[in-house]
Amino acid sequence: MKKNDSKKNPLLTELQKLYVEQRIETKKNWDRVLPFNELLFDRWEKGVFLKSKKGANLYDSSYVYGDVSIGKNTWIGPNTILDGSGGKLLIGDFCSISSGAQIYTHNTVNWALTGGNATYEKNNTRIGNNCYIGPNTIIAMGSKLGKCCVIGSQSLVNSKIPANSIAFGIPAKVVGKVSVKGKTVSFNYFDKNKN
Repeated sequence: MKKNDSKKNPLLTELQKLYVEQRIETKKNWDRVLPFNELLFDRWEKGVFLKSKKGANLYDSSYVYGDVSIGKNTWIGPNTILDGSGGKLLIGDFCSISSGAQIYTHNTVNWALTGGNATYEKNNTRIGNNCYIGPNTIIAMGSKLGKCCVIGSQSLVNSKIPANSIAFGIPAKVVGKVSVKGKTVSFNYFDKNKN
């Protein structure tokens, strides 16, 4: 777009003005610069709209499909996919779902491999309370994470992960335990060389 194109379109001029104002305010108040859509839309309002529990918030760039339940004070980062189209997707309280994470309740592998002869596979997926899901992690349909789990970035979870576990990799493997006592968190790895 050429700089003088805004003179021909008053709506464009107003949008550009709004963008600059919102960008300056957000940088001043929160020390961050965000895409235009994230400046316009309230993350907490999206949580309310989705009937999430109190304090849950999702970026505007989060895609949400089907039957998704989000617990209180859970943060859903930008560019995430929450797919409840194949079953119930339950995300507990006080979870942190990092940027780029994808959580599914269905897959189309058999459907694709059989040229559409097989049906989509579907299953419920559950993330327990107080879990951290690292950036760009995929949680496959049917996976179950217990409470207080840490899943490392770029992992593929395709099974059950017990409570208080540290897991990462493709597929994710449990490599340690999380211990929480009050405000103190300890990460205890089975192989001390992983620290």
